[in-house]
Amino acid sequence: MTGTDESASGASSDDAPRRDDASRARIDRARLRRIFGDVLPETTRDERSPGDDSSDSEEWLRRQVPPHHGHM
Repeated sequence: MTGTDESASGASSDDAPRRDDASRARIDRARLRRIFGDVLPETTRDERSPGDDSSDSEEWLRRQVPPHHGHM
């Protein structure tokens, strides 16, 4: 055996906290998706071509204003 602290899998004990953090982060993301749904899109606006957005957010907002509030 060498002077390093290695587990049976060959990984050093320094890797264990990183694996735990990654596992915890994966579980946290899954829990948030389960509770709140998938709130973030897979791609950002700058990754999509201009014609891909089926609903223009400004136009959608204008349609949501009740008539008694006037036009934006």
